[in-house]
Amino acid sequence: MKPEKLNGLKKELLGRPVHELTDICLRLAKYKKENKELLSYLLFDAEDPMHYGEQIKLLLIEDFKAMPKHYYYGTKSMRKIIRLINRYAKYSGSKVVKTELSFWFCTNFLKFADLKTGHKPMQGLLTRQLEKIIKLIPKLQEDLQFDYNLEFENLMNEVSEKAAWVNKSHYL
Repeated sequence: MKPEKLNGLKKELLGRPVHELTDICLRLAKYKKENKELLSYLLFDAEDPMHYGEQIKLLLIEDFKAMPKHYYYGTKSMRKIIRLINRYAKYSGSKVVKTELSFWFCTNFLKFADLKTGHKPMQGLLTRQLEKIIKLIPKLQEDLQFDYNLEFENLMNEVSEKAAWVNKSHYL
């Protein structure tokens, strides 16, 4: 069975009474965790996406602190953190929140990860986040672009000091 297009769904939802819409939303939230998380964001956190980003940081800092030291398990833990960051950032739909969370991840990566490891998948996690930041910055407002470009330069200086395997000239 082929799902209805968004325009058709919108027209149908506009014709429904409020109590039916409430039932539909609750039914959607009941069957999938992501739907419940998105509905929670829309109802409680959508007014202040930056505060929502701060809540995400507080939630995920514990994962950084509990990260295993072994490079294989550390990489798995980092992938989980990135997956959660991407999922929560998707709810907000804000490029600023996505950029802020990417910067936060890179900073905590430098703080908690074993930077002496030669494990390519672990190294790739940081380099992909740096590339993601490079792609996100031009999509922001001009004044934010300037601020985040300065922050990115500072981050790259810190990265080049702590992680010798990152080529700073590739990103600047």
